[in-house]
Order: sequence, then structure tokens, then C-alpha cells
Amino acid sequence: MNNVVIGILGSRLDHGGLGRCRSQRWRPSVSLLMQAELPVAEFVLIHHPDEAELAALTVRDMQALSPQTRITPYIVNYQNPWDFEEVYSQLLDFTRSYSFDPEQNSYYVHITTGTHVAQICLYLLTEARYIPGKLLQTSPADNDPRGSYQVIDLDLSRYDQIAQRFEREAMDGITYLKSGIETRNAAFNSLISQLERVSIKSSSPILLTGPTGADKSRLAKRIYELKKQRGQLTGRLVEVNCATLRGDNAMSALFGHVKGAFTGAQSPRAGLLREADRGLLFLDEVGELGTDEQAMLLRAIEEKSFMPFGSDHEVSSSFQLIAGTNRDLYEQVLQGRFREDLLARINLWTYELPSLKNRLEDLEPNIEHELHQFTVKAGHKVSFNKAARAVYLAFANSVAALWRANFRDLNSSITRMATLATGGRITEEVVAEEILRLQKGWSSFAKSDAASTDILREVLSPQALDELDLFDQLQLAKVIQVCRNSRNLAEAGRTLFNRSRMQKTSANDSHRLKQYLQRFDLDFHSVSDKP
Repeated sequence: MNNVVIGILGSRLDHGGLGRCRSQRWRPSVSLLMQAELPVAEFVLIHHPDEAELAALTVRDMQALSPQTRITPYIVNYQNPWDFEEVYSQLLDFTRSYSFDPEQNSYYVHITTGTHVAQICLYLLTEARYIPGKLLQTSPADNDPRGSYQVIDLDLSRYDQIAQRFEREAMDGITYLKSGIETRNAAFNSLISQLERVSIKSSSPILLTGPTGADKSRLAKRIYELKKQRGQLTGRLVEVNCATLRGDNAMSALFGHVKGAFTGAQSPRAGLLREADRGLLFLDEVGELGTDEQAMLLRAIEEKSFMPFGSDHEVSSSFQLIAGTNRDLYEQVLQGRFREDLLARINLWTYELPSLKNRLEDLEPNIEHELHQFTVKAGHKVSFNKAARAVYLAFANSVAALWRANFRDLNSSITRMATLATGGRITEEVVAEEILRLQKGWSSFAKSDAASTDILREVLSPQALDELDLFDQLQLAKVIQVCRNSRNLAEAGRTLFNRSRMQKTSANDSHRLKQYLQRFDLDFHSVSDKP
């Protein structure tokens, strides 16, 4: 790791007198390069234009003392060096313009020089992780121009009390993850609050679960952007829907291949994991990956290396993983469709995003967000008239609104109405037409749900049925239908596990089906009415 020091030119302390005597005095910025145990690869020297002469003198002395150190001047031009807002703003601009690479460099922020205001601002920026480093404090020593230094790691637990003062930075991150939407759902807000802290402090895998359309993809993008703002990622965001990957294409897409690895591989391919090096890899619908791909992914996560398809040589890639799924991966493990060791590796931080039906109090702010997004894209403002808004909200909050695709349904609905709005106003007529369109689209699902409910009422108590998620209701109803159409337990098992059974050396479909039904205190005979 290379050591990079960021510091402000000390207009008095770094002067050190004129002529030869300045080399015999303690000068904080210069003296840092005399510390043998702290070799400095780069020194970013921040100074004001009025200090150009002293800056040039200091840079010459630093280069003469340590030729191997790259000195990078950075000019700040605040009018009043004692104005907190102005100084903080310009130093914040520096953090956004400088390319931090924490994987290759260790950063130290020198807070001995500069005004007290500048020192405090550097402290704030470091604690908030805009500068991903540690504080460095220097002090003079008797008759020794080297002086001494102390490293202050703000991640240590004894600084927890100090860290609480910077809750505002965390709130900014929370707002960012929520795309600026003032959400009201307490459970969702609590989830995002913890996820903000985890995103900044951890590089371990994150698992986002929840139904399709619960905005897992958008949240993954916001996490990436937040981490990149804080200098924790320098690579790109790579997204892939694992449901689109099959066979050789899955291996090739994820891990790359060499030329001639398979029929049609006329040129080498780097693969998505290598493209995500130093960045973030978002694997949506990770439960759809094949078992071979799961095994290679586990090794890539743990060892940061893997073998491209058809290659004899390993390649490396250091990425953070966010995985998304609408499936119960624990159930997938029981069914032999997902590796237990991979699940154990990716679920250190697991967050279940609630459906829109479970966040109805967030409908209004999300409607406003969707209208704003449409306005940005279309270039003109669109809004509801008062009566139309009331009608739409009443329907959106009613039991008739299924929101099957969650926020995707809401986005499509708002987009349609905004497109059809005349003069930028969504009227009652536009809303009425949209409600009919939504109801028609959901009608077939409503009939299917009713049929599923009727089947479950025959075998479950009302209390047991009420405690089941919609996902479990639909799955169990389908399993019961298969059992009723099968002659025995073995035939039902073969039908239900027709794909995964081929991947097992010893498939016991009857046992797997029996275990599944036992979760609901059921058995084959009770659900199929067969002796």
C-alpha cells in the first residue's frame, strides 16, 4: 500500500525562517517526509493563491528532501478562511475531484497546519468518509527537525461519542438511498437507515430480497453511487439478471472465456466479474443461477479469483457483491437448487424490501417522485388536478388495487397518465381510463388468487391461511393441484421436481415433497383425497 498525505500549507509553521536555518527547524509539512517509518508516495498540498510563493518554496524543500515523493498542489480560493461554510464547501469540492483508491493507497489527513476552521473541516470530511483515511497529527521535538507524529483512526470505538455528532452526514446518505423520497413507512425507513451504515462501513456481500418490482435494482444503484461518492469504489457498476443466463452463456457472461472455449467463441471475453473489478456487481435473481455457476461465484467472492471458461489460468477481480432475489433461498437450499455455502456467504447483510401493498403510506411521495422523474425526461411539468388526485389516491389505497408488479406498476401507471395529460394536467377522465386499464390487467390474477384461496380453504384453517404470505399461498395451491392430478406421492414428486432431480445423484422426490407439505402440517393423502 502506498501512503498518501493530504494537508494544508501552514502559512506560519511551514515558513520556518529564511536561508539555511529553515532546514534545521520543525516545519510540519516538510518534517513529515523525514519519518522513516512513514514513507510518503504522494503529498497533496492544499494552499491559497496568496500563498503561492511560500508553496513553491515548501514544494522545493520537500522534493529535495524526498525525491521519490510526488507533490500535488491543490488551490483553494475562499475569500474568508474563517468562514466555515465557504471553507467546508471548497474542501468538499476537493474530495469530489480527487480520485481516491483505498485498495491501493492508505490516506492520511494532516490536521496540524491551516486555520482552526480548515482543520475542523478536514476532520468532518474524514469522519464522514468523504476522505477514506485516518487523521495525522504532528508536533515539534526538542532540537529535532523531524518532530513526532500520531495517527488517529476515527473507526476506533473510543471515538463513538464523537461520531454521533455527524448524524447529519448519515441522514444525507439515507435520503440519497431513498432517492430523495420522503417515505413514511417505519419498517422501510428503519431498513434504509441501517443499510446506509452498512453500505459505508462494510464491503461484504449484501442480499436484497423481496417481490418483483420492489425496487431492488434501483436501491443497488443508489448504494453503488453512495459508495463511489465516498471514495470506496473506483470501478463501475455491473448489473446482470441471472434469469437470462443459461448453459455455456452463463459461464461465459459471468466469468469470461478464452477463444475457442466452445462453438462460436471466436474471440476471448473478459466476463462481467472482471468488468466489475474495484466496483460493484449486482446479480439480480441470483436464485436462478445454475449450481456450477454458484460454485464458481462462491470462490470468486472468497478468493477474488476464478478460472475463465476454457482457460488454464486464473484471473482476479476485487468487487463488492449485491445479490437480489424474489425467491426464498432457504427453501431453494432444501430443494437442492441453491448451494448452502453460497447462501451462508452472501446473507451476512440481508434486507427484505416490502411490497407496495405493505407500504401504502408511501404511495403519495412515490407518486410525486414518479411525476418529477417524468417531468425531467419530458421537459415539461405534469401534475394532477385536485379532484383527479383524490380519485386516483382513493383507488390506489383500496383493496381493488393489487399492485402485482409493485413499483413497476406504479411507474407504468403514472407514465401513462402523464403522457396522456393535456396541458400538463392529469384530469378525472385520464384517471378513470387508467383505473379501468389497471383493473383489466389485474383481473386474471384476481381470478387466479380466488381459485388458489378456495383450494387452500379446503385443507387449512382460517388462522393458518391468514398467516401465509401470498408467495406461499400461490406455491402451496399449485403443489396441491399437482398432488390431486397425480396417482401417488412419487408421481407428484417427479412432476414438481422435474428439473432439479436431474442434477442429483440420488433423487428422492417423494421425500422432498413430503418435507414440503409437512411445513404446513399437511401430507399427500390429506391434500389429494387419495387412500
